[in-house]
Amino acid sequence: MLRKLVPASLCLLVGLMAVANTGCFPVTGPSLGLLSIPIPVSPYFQEMAEDEFRVDERYSRVPILGPLSAGGPAVALDPPSDEEVMYAFERARPQQGGVPFLREKQINNVKIIKEKIADYVDPPRFIPLIGPAQLHHAHYKCTVYFSEKTIVGWPVPHTLHDEEAAEVIYIDHNHFHMVGNVSGGSNTNYR
Repeated sequence: MLRKLVPASLCLLVGLMAVANTGCFPVTGPSLGLLSIPIPVSPYFQEMAEDEFRVDERYSRVPILGPLSAGGPAVALDPPSDEEVMYAFERARPQQGGVPFLREKQINNVKIIKEKIADYVDPPRFIPLIGPAQLHHAHYKCTVYFSEKTIVGWPVPHTLHDEEAAEVIYIDHNHFHMVGNVSGGSNTNYR
């Protein structure tokens, strides 16, 4: 019995030393234990989190600008960027998620035309957490011209080409203008 126990304990000791000397578990110093083992994250979930952050950072917030000057033009901010138009296009007509060699879609030769269709300012009113303000509306019609290629691999392999595809997307840019004697406090640009 002792002959079997000595080699087994020796193998167990060598195994523990090998695990203890790997990069995941430090022998000395502070340790997180099992939390120090890296867990792989799927690229799908990483891209989803990055897209959510990008949209929240760039497009989900409504800016509050200074008051409109008397007699000055009430012109909207910049038109939508190409990236914003393509993001709205992707939401309206999803391209990701095709199964390789079964059904795939490709978009090529993209041309974007942006037209301002409305630009107006609402009368002043009280907005909670902002104070007296005017809402400035700017509506854009964005037409996306592209060629679409759909590759179907099963049951009968074939490829569909649509050289003159188009999609119309409407994008609204709204922002607030403060009204009256603007005093936002000591931490703002308006004094």
